Amino acid sequence: MRVSRLSRRHPSQWLSFLALIVTGVMIFIGEGVASGGGAIDAGIHLPEGLGNAPVFVGLGILFLVYALIITEFVHRTLAAAIGGLLAVFALNYYIGESLTLAQVTTLIEWETIGLLLGMMVMVGIMSHTGVFEWFAVEAYKKSGGNVWTLIVILCIVTAVLSAFLDNVTTMLLLTPVTIQLARVLDLKPIPILISEVLFSNIGGTATMIGDPPNIIIGSLMSSAAIEGSEYPSLAEHGISFNDFIVELAPGILLTIVPTFMFLKWMYSEEFSGERIRDVAELESKYGIKDSKMLLNSGIILSLVITGFFLHPIIHIPVSWVALVGAVAMLLVTNRHELEEPLEKVEWSTLIFFAGLFVLIHSLQHLGVIDWIGNQVISGILLFPDDETSRLVAALVIILWVSAIASAFIDNIPYTITMVPVVLQISYELNISLGPMIWALAFGACLGGNGTLIGASANVVTAGMSEEAGYPISFNQFFRAGFPVMLITVTIITFYVVLVFGVDPIFKWVLLGIALFGIIWQYARGRSKGDSWASAMVDSESILNFEEE
Repeated sequence: MRVSRLSRRHPSQWLSFLALIVTGVMIFIGEGVASGGGAIDAGIHLPEGLGNAPVFVGLGILFLVYALIITEFVHRTLAAAIGGLLAVFALNYYIGESLTLAQVTTLIEWETIGLLLGMMVMVGIMSHTGVFEWFAVEAYKKSGGNVWTLIVILCIVTAVLSAFLDNVTTMLLLTPVTIQLARVLDLKPIPILISEVLFSNIGGTATMIGDPPNIIIGSLMSSAAIEGSEYPSLAEHGISFNDFIVELAPGILLTIVPTFMFLKWMYSEEFSGERIRDVAELESKYGIKDSKMLLNSGIILSLVITGFFLHPIIHIPVSWVALVGAVAMLLVTNRHELEEPLEKVEWSTLIFFAGLFVLIHSLQHLGVIDWIGNQVISGILLFPDDETSRLVAALVIILWVSAIASAFIDNIPYTITMVPVVLQISYELNISLGPMIWALAFGACLGGNGTLIGASANVVTAGMSEEAGYPISFNQFFRAGFPVMLITVTIITFYVVLVFGVDPIFKWVLLGIALFGIIWQYARGRSKGDSWASAMVDSESILNFEEE
């Protein structure tokens, strides 16, 4: 009997299970060879005397990839693969030798691949318990059938979960819920998914573990990490887990209502009206299908989430936690059947990330990202040589360069590259390190909302949505994401300048003003008979803007 089961395995199922093991091994090798959890040093070094030629070639390749993605001439996964290959060919040309396959694989951030693969497997298992359908029905019940109220609930849940898990995990869990809910209520799922992923990036900015760039910054900017860097004298300015919440969360709270207002205007047609359904019928049709599997998988998922949350304390990579959780969940659910739990692995998304990482790290070796860092330093040097002017200039430049760059270059490798640049700026120009760290975190995380490939959560959501039959195009995401990025980064610009450039007391002044404004607007809306969700935004301003 066991033999017959094995013989009926499709090669893709064995490939999926093997990928769990291979990815874990690659992460283990990377942890052993590279300090700080970064990529393995493959010994790739360009000879001197090449000038800016490699930089311009790298920028040309990057623009070509974006042209392919924006025009949708080819699938974005194929575009990333083409860009990765061209970048590797450029590296081969400039270093005068061919890179081996082993060297090319070191350009991939296996931490991210491992996290995604592990979470995809666990989501695949839990999808068969009916828990996502159950959650969708509960969200509908709380909304009372009002579409905008439902959107607000989903976005708030997404933002909160993204702050205390990470935004990639959050979207892996909520995307199936959203798609199922949209189908049941006859809604367009793409606007809802875009809104959720925008809030996942916003909410993830508030904590150290909420967004991959913050995890990187927290690891590389701790006192211990700085002590072992080229600038040990800056170690006293290292940051901790709590610093992220204290410094970033107040600024993020300022962006919530403006983002809701924009989304309500942007999707005024899709997010209006009501959807009345028989709740009893929904509960009977979309209930929990397998309570035992849900209990077992729920316990493991809870342990995995706890591992994510304790990362700053136990220092176990989140990728390892996800992969071990995936294998454990496979063992406790149905150890003899792999077809169903592994069918949710989004291979096109994983290949996209692999190609994108090869592209970006190749551009890093070609000097593109260092060139960006040098332009940042040059821009700061244009301002008067006094402490306040240089600090404010550094904050604004780092914030906006990080936001724009993270929108068009995946924010994970960008952040890894910018950390030493920020240390260098602080050391050489004698500028306070802490405020620049927060400007980098704000820019890298919020900038991820700019384009479809700006953040890992965006790509994961797009991959799962496409698999379900609802492809999200680059332009669809850009029309909502880029304005939200501009709005939020503009708000944060005033925040960082006033709080870090003028006086820290402004942090609490701005927060107080924001909370007072929210309460006043809520009371004003409720007095007019608006629902609690509609009362959070200024409906009159939105209507006036639409009329104009």
